[in-house]
Amino acid sequence: MTPPGHAMRSSGIERPVLLVTLAVFINYIDRGNLATAAPLMQEQLGLTATQLGMLGSAFYYAYVPLMPAAGWLVEHAGPKRVFAAGIALWSIATALTGFAGGFVALLLLRLLLGLGESVAFPAATTIIAAVVPLERLGIANGIMSFGYLIGPAVGTAVGGYLMGYIGWRAVFVLFGLASLMWLWPWRRLSLPAPVANAGVDRPASPAFTAILSERALWGASLGHFAANYSYYFIIAWLPFYLVKARGFSINEMATTASWAYLFNAAAALATGALTDRWLRAGHSANSIYKPIMGLAQVGSSVCMAAMMLLPPAGSIAALLAFEIIAGCSYPGLFAIPQIFAGPGATGRWVGIQNACGNVAGMVAPVATGLLVDRTGRFDLAFIVAALVSVLGCVGWLWIMPRIAPIDWHGAGGADAPAAR
Repeated sequence: MTPPGHAMRSSGIERPVLLVTLAVFINYIDRGNLATAAPLMQEQLGLTATQLGMLGSAFYYAYVPLMPAAGWLVEHAGPKRVFAAGIALWSIATALTGFAGGFVALLLLRLLLGLGESVAFPAATTIIAAVVPLERLGIANGIMSFGYLIGPAVGTAVGGYLMGYIGWRAVFVLFGLASLMWLWPWRRLSLPAPVANAGVDRPASPAFTAILSERALWGASLGHFAANYSYYFIIAWLPFYLVKARGFSINEMATTASWAYLFNAAAALATGALTDRWLRAGHSANSIYKPIMGLAQVGSSVCMAAMMLLPPAGSIAALLAFEIIAGCSYPGLFAIPQIFAGPGATGRWVGIQNACGNVAGMVAPVATGLLVDRTGRFDLAFIVAALVSVLGCVGWLWIMPRIAPIDWHGAGGADAPAAR
């Protein structure tokens, strides 16, 4: 059997996938630094839990509504140049956060960060859909998922360690300037020609109305929202929860959270490789991805309840189990729209689906902050996360039809040529 890495190297697509992975790795470090710094920011700037929740959600108030437009821009202006502009903008926003003097400044910079990062996944998934054959989408998306999932682990471990010595302000400046270095290899990258996937006769770019009329888009969007709710609840509040509710020190919190994120990323990478193996063995994409997505939502619901009910050791075990279970679903979050949409529509499809999914980022952090301020506990927040996970099963298993490439022929014609 040919190793996945060898297949990517031989087809000339390894470098684009690795650079895309590095970009989303940086993306999640920069967006996740706020959660690591939250206990220190609260003490130094006098922020309430509700204000911290608002800052966690503010990123998504720009990120979510701009993502469909970002998908359109990626297909029209080309993913390479749009990606470069986005990472330059969010890197500057990260660095300037180190100079923020209060809540309002932090709020504006989180909005600017969301504006820059809105292009990341429409651009990344468009590139992968164009240059990776269908039977390798699992490992390509697994590698990309590993990048954005390992980002919080590295950011929490390194950022938490550095904040203990040089303070949170210096860490934001350092990470923002380091992020800009990605632009050097990206500028020198030449994207290969698109591959032919599944032999489906589809226009280069179907009309937006044709994409919006697809039931699969809305089933996947609901499932994406449910998957993201628990994820963003954890990523926004885990450091604060471990320190304030479980009595961890900053260093203990950084170690525990980093291991949890590492398990999450490793599960995504392993699942991506397994899905490709099953596809090459003759199984359909539908028989692979649908059970994975459904079981992940059930497992997430159980783990949220367990984290609330169990004593500290059991709660940490449930956290690690959640990270593994959730990680198994992440390659499918973007492989599924890439299979349905094809290269000519992935940017807009993912722009819409990821926007719907990231409404969870607008809701989960601030809702959790309100519940914690109201009750002084995290119990209700875990109950809400468990209930939202149930909705994911409805989206993935009942609303979304059989997973297979859509033949866009006659489905509304071409919207515009996709620029590269």
